[in-house]
Amino acid sequence: MQFDVITIFPKIFECYFKESIINKATKRGLISINIHNLRDFSQDTHKKVDDKPYGGGRGMVMMVEPICRAVKTVKSKIKNQKSKIVLFTPRGKKFNQKLAYQFSKLDQLILICGRYEGVDERVAKYIADSEISVGDFVLMGGELPALMLIETVSRLTPGVVGKSEDLLKKRITKERGFIEYPQYTRPEVFSGEKGAKWQVPKVLLSGHHKKIGEWRKKHSKIIEK
Repeated sequence: MQFDVITIFPKIFECYFKESIINKATKRGLISINIHNLRDFSQDTHKKVDDKPYGGGRGMVMMVEPICRAVKTVKSKIKNQKSKIVLFTPRGKKFNQKLAYQFSKLDQLILICGRYEGVDERVAKYIADSEISVGDFVLMGGELPALMLIETVSRLTPGVVGKSEDLLKKRITKERGFIEYPQYTRPEVFSGEKGAKWQVPKVLLSGHHKKIGEWRKKHSKIIEK
């Protein structure tokens, strides 16, 4: 899987992708992450990528021209492979586990991170294949959603989560939802506030796999089918 991120703030991604599982996955060649500075695709002397909106209004809108040029350049480097272009916007389809699985079957994802008061509508209409939102709220830009998507899709790539892969498969339903249930670890009893004893449910200490399975099923929740 190759991720190509188009952004005006490339440094936001540098620290995050140098850490933990994502860093190990890139070093092993399981995933590839390329960050592209949108200003590099501007033909303006001052590398301008935004302008005032037609019809008036506050703020600035990201221009279609540099985004179109960036997408064409990035896409041209991968030929005859399955690729999709994603634009992050509050109006988009809600990102969930099912959508993550669909994306994980591709060879390349090109992620467009908006900023300012929005992106020229022609990007959504003629360039992007999907408009994605990560929640019913408005962020300052698409960089955080891009990080969330990359991590979610990456952990579905074979080999990325390592020894946890078999366990991960058991927690996936036929509908491609993710089964989540309460988890506990040592100590068995923890002294909480005002001397309260916070205990691990006894069934999890029993070693009785059938009963443990029943307990987890009872307390589980399917996350975004």
